[in-house]
Amino acid sequence: MRRIGSAIRRFYLAKGGPMAPTTTGSVDSGRHLRRDVGFWGLMFVSLGSIIGSGWLLGALTAATLAGPASLLSWILAAVMLALLALVHAELGAAYPIAGGTARFPSFAFGPLAGFTAGWMAWVQAVAIAPIEVEATLSYCDHISWVKNNITLLHTDGTLTGAGLAIATVFMLLFTIINIFGVKLLAESNSITVLWKTAIPLLTVVVLLLLTFHASNFTAGGGFMPFGAHGIFAALPAGVVFALQGFEQAIQMAGEARKPQQDVSRAVITATAIGTVVYILLEIAFIGALNPANLVHGWANPVGKGDFGPYATLAIGAGASWLAVLLYADAVISPAGTGLVYTATSSRLSYALGRERSVPSPVAQVSRKGVPVVSILIAFVVGEIAFLPFPSWQSLVGLVTSATAIMYAFGPIALRALRMRDPERVRPYRLPAHQVLAPIAFIAANLIIYWSSFQAEWKLGLAIVLGLVIFTVTRVTRPSAERTHLNWAASMWVWPWLIGMIVIGALGRYGGNKVLPEWVDILTVAAFSLAVYFFAVRIAVSSEEVNAAVAAEEAEIAAEPELNIA
Repeated sequence: MRRIGSAIRRFYLAKGGPMAPTTTGSVDSGRHLRRDVGFWGLMFVSLGSIIGSGWLLGALTAATLAGPASLLSWILAAVMLALLALVHAELGAAYPIAGGTARFPSFAFGPLAGFTAGWMAWVQAVAIAPIEVEATLSYCDHISWVKNNITLLHTDGTLTGAGLAIATVFMLLFTIINIFGVKLLAESNSITVLWKTAIPLLTVVVLLLLTFHASNFTAGGGFMPFGAHGIFAALPAGVVFALQGFEQAIQMAGEARKPQQDVSRAVITATAIGTVVYILLEIAFIGALNPANLVHGWANPVGKGDFGPYATLAIGAGASWLAVLLYADAVISPAGTGLVYTATSSRLSYALGRERSVPSPVAQVSRKGVPVVSILIAFVVGEIAFLPFPSWQSLVGLVTSATAIMYAFGPIALRALRMRDPERVRPYRLPAHQVLAPIAFIAANLIIYWSSFQAEWKLGLAIVLGLVIFTVTRVTRPSAERTHLNWAASMWVWPWLIGMIVIGALGRYGGNKVLPEWVDILTVAAFSLAVYFFAVRIAVSSEEVNAAVAAEEAEIAAEPELNIA
């Protein structure tokens, strides 16, 4: 796991992707990173990740599950993710090492826990490209010529045979571009973010001015037609997915000029802007709906089988020009994100291969320094993802749960490292961390639970597969190359993950509903607290933490560049 951060960081800096600083001179002598990224550079990095393709379909999926109360879903998600963001803000400032979300658990609990966090990071990253492709196809399917000549989606939103074929073409394009390392990906992040923010805000203004029905907020069963259950169910159905991405600024803490002032402010500002944009989008979406579509409820607020909601509303409001912009954005923004995350997932698997956590051929690179094997693996896994998760919404649930697992390691690592490494300089400190850290861990576990039992058990299988690959790779290597796993320090991980699957099976979100309403949430909270305090107690010693951090810093300083140009 030592090389994950450095490999990913160098890739993003060279590509100009979401983690690339918007200021100049970020790389010193081609290897060592200078602290010259200011507040705006950090904020744009996180905001660009928060405002993505989720805005195109998130409002529709949230409204079908929660009705007008979906507004509360956005607010709740923002609060929960803000807690997790502040936890990672402290960790990123105290340990300014790239790829921190996969490294912090390793410092506190050893390589085995670190591999699990890194594997989840790879799982969620490798699924992003298919999600972006499906978002694009969902909008393109609404274009009249496409709808009349090519059927991309079934009425339930799943891909048809033609849709799968076109999705494969997109995935091939992402793969080819990444293999050849086209430098056209090196775009200005700030301009991209401004475009991605301007289109949603323009949509809000146009819809509010041209068509707004206040009565829609009490139509179809009132403000909360599905009760609290609907509010919670909407979170993993696109809401959390849309708002996640705050960690990008934290990953750049090592380049921040003033991490104490800027990292936390950048994360909070980006999260706040993203929250406001998404809430305004939900308000505009609900207000612009045809009241006749809500007479019988919220099952099909824009018409059955219509997965281009804002374009439909724009056309209905007489703003066909806005629909054209939305169709363009539905291709440009998801495609750009898909390109970057194809590269992200390939660099994660490359780093796992370099660390000897997966077979070494995964770390092979071409003469240009491109990890071709890892890129091809990302393509194959992305294609496989279309089969069990053939719709945007089903893939979103999986990614949301995987991301929540990745985030959940942070609060426990924070408390453990505060206790084992108390003398380390922490430019930013989470206030009242003894209270907020366990609450943040509960929040992450609630997101996992609400993502549904179907997503949980499938992720459980993915984790088992990862551990099998890890074990086979380890036992086939010479004993001299095997690092100490710290079994004792990581023994909390497996009861935690298995326990979450069991609660999901007994719960009310895809489970058999044995647990009564609200009792299920209390069960998740109580279980989370038990895991939290047990994990903190069995973390590695102070000496092991200091040794792991020192080894990471030394290896990054000595490691050659990964050429991806």
